[in-house]
Amino acid sequence: MVESHVEDATLAWLGELGYEIAYGSDVEPERPAAERDDFTEVVLSRRLRAALERINPELPASALDDALKKTPNLACLLLFGREPSRWHPRCDIDFVRFEGTARGTGARLNVIGRERIGGPLALLIDRAVAAVQPHVKARQRLHDLFFAETLEYPTFAWQEAVVNAVAHRDYGISGTAIDLHKFDDRLEVISPGVPPAPVTIDELKAARPIHAARNPLIVRVLTDLGHMRELGEGIPRMFDEMERAGCNPPEIDLDGSSRLHVVLRNEVVFDAETLQWLIQYDGQGLSRDQRRLLAWGHSHGGTFTSREYQKLARTDIYGASRDIKDLIRRGLAASEKKGGRVYRIPETEAPVVVPEDFEPLLLPLREHGFIKNADVREALGVTSRQALVLLTKWTEEKWLVRDGERKASLYRPGRLLQL
Repeated sequence: MVESHVEDATLAWLGELGYEIAYGSDVEPERPAAERDDFTEVVLSRRLRAALERINPELPASALDDALKKTPNLACLLLFGREPSRWHPRCDIDFVRFEGTARGTGARLNVIGRERIGGPLALLIDRAVAAVQPHVKARQRLHDLFFAETLEYPTFAWQEAVVNAVAHRDYGISGTAIDLHKFDDRLEVISPGVPPAPVTIDELKAARPIHAARNPLIVRVLTDLGHMRELGEGIPRMFDEMERAGCNPPEIDLDGSSRLHVVLRNEVVFDAETLQWLIQYDGQGLSRDQRRLLAWGHSHGGTFTSREYQKLARTDIYGASRDIKDLIRRGLAASEKKGGRVYRIPETEAPVVVPEDFEPLLLPLREHGFIKNADVREALGVTSRQALVLLTKWTEEKWLVRDGERKASLYRPGRLLQL
């Protein structure tokens, strides 16, 4: 006897009892006979409403509507259910530690630890952080004649990768969990599904601040819990944190199974002295690749070539030419000889240029010593959320320093301002 024999016998038995038989492919979303609008709807609302009317013919329509609204959906069950795996068999995280830098199989299997991290999504991120944190190694760097201890991965970077995987994975794919793999040289976070539209892989690789939610209810709860901010700043900040740590930028791509891969490598590309030197270019409007090129050139005798930049930024000759010409225009690079292919970085401090949209805030900063969200709204005519985005950007660029939390936040002059 095989499984299909049991299924056929059960369907025949149910048919004799008066049940209607329908195949899943006929009633799935976007079909003429669809029973639900998308796969996240656990309860078939139209059938439930019809059943409520049949069982409670004396109740008014408003009472039936209220009863229907209290029915939990999949997001609720995954976020707060005692056993979310009853509703989604692989809504967990599979954390595997490998010895070395490559994955072995068979006799060369190199798994040295494995943990399946489960539970309601409202607790899953904290549990994942607690499981991974002990395995993020500390390392020492010589800085100003003292050894400073840092972690092999910036905390925000790897935790943001985990948060994004839980918040944005495709829960319509029920047979695959989130994979979290730690090798000696890298940390991989692999989540089922492609990025939610309109986000694209190219936009993620470019670290553009874009926000879209495949699972808006899950995102809203994770935001309320403090794991997210719904401002589209997570990916750009991941890139910033990896740069500040002197590491290569995150690698983001899709595999053949339509799973999103985020790879963080712990190799230190630039030493502490180079990173300190690079601070002079904060707030100059340079792209991340241009900043990396300046750091690379500084640590390699103060010169660079177009070919070296193409390899460093993974761009073509046209993209390299555009970015190098922009550095020359800004006075941050110069050709060693006319028509030459070697460029030199002038060993002078980069000029500090205040962003154009920040200039209207200089006066209240001078007068009061700080600005608030309301000052930005009044000066630029933007909304409270837009003002928060701008304040966050200026803080990260070192124009401002944040003092306080939430509505009580004050923003004082940062390192780049000489008021």
